[in-house]
Amino acid sequence: MHIADIQADRKPLQLGKYVHNLTHCILDINHQQNVQAYTTQHDIQALAAALPYFLTKKMAEAAKASNVNYFDLTEDVETTRYVETLAQSTSKVFASQCGLAPGFISVVTNDLIKQFDETDTVKMRVGALPVNVSHPLQYALTWSTEGLINEYVKSCEAICNYQNVTLEPLADLETIKIDGLTYEAFNTSGGIGSLKDTYKGKVKNLNYKTVRYPGHCEKLRFLINDLKLRNKQELLCEIFNNAIPRVEDDVVLVYVSVEGTINGVYSERHFTKKYHSQEAFGQKWSALQLATACGLCVTIDLPLKEKHFKAGFAKQEDISLQHRVRRAS
Repeated sequence: MHIADIQADRKPLQLGKYVHNLTHCILDINHQQNVQAYTTQHDIQALAAALPYFLTKKMAEAAKASNVNYFDLTEDVETTRYVETLAQSTSKVFASQCGLAPGFISVVTNDLIKQFDETDTVKMRVGALPVNVSHPLQYALTWSTEGLINEYVKSCEAICNYQNVTLEPLADLETIKIDGLTYEAFNTSGGIGSLKDTYKGKVKNLNYKTVRYPGHCEKLRFLINDLKLRNKQELLCEIFNNAIPRVEDDVVLVYVSVEGTINGVYSERHFTKKYHSQEAFGQKWSALQLATACGLCVTIDLPLKEKHFKAGFAKQEDISLQHRVRRAS
């Protein structure tokens, strides 16, 4: 197996102890001609971008230039639109937002919506949380700090009265209870994925919020709104990286609620699941790592092994929940 560790900081990725028969090299995404030469020389079928969101466009461009399939984990709305534009003139599959949220949450939501004759309200809620909370922000870092901050400061998309609307991040705070525990949820960017376009004019209300322990949103509003750090994302990242610990013992919450009409009866359907960290290959893997990797691997498998997608831009809602579960298992 050939795998190229394509990045921008030249830090080596230690994969040899997890993957057998591995040929590993390091390529710099800032030198796309080297990436293109490697993919051609080794007959690479796909590039998968797990880089910070601000480097994802370069990876998509490299895939387009190399004429290979492309997959990414981005939550950034602008980046996804750019990838979709690139996909319009390619003979390969370009699938964006293949992780957890956006990603798996879109598969679950789409599956529930299809059970309804008419859909009134769709609530998508996802949280990646530390199991044990000790920090004043009621949080711990479990993934890219740059991606986290990006979700907190960028505008949020939703469907309201059948039309696409833009909402403020950190707004519309609500309290939810799952398994007897109390959480809060508020608007963040990107998690709705392409569902906003798929169901525009078909679903009355559809929105996405991030789940946190109570009190987190209030402190974020102070940092981002009151201290006016919204446009200083690098500074926010530095603050978070210096002050908030990273943990491996985390839990991923996925909650979807859909209300509407089924056979003339106003009904409600739910999906609620908690995913925990696990031991594998002699190492502890966080719940978010596992959930994200599972989403990406399943999406890659579908076109490469089953020819599931047509050429061009592939949406997560093109994957059925049953197909996703079967491939993941």
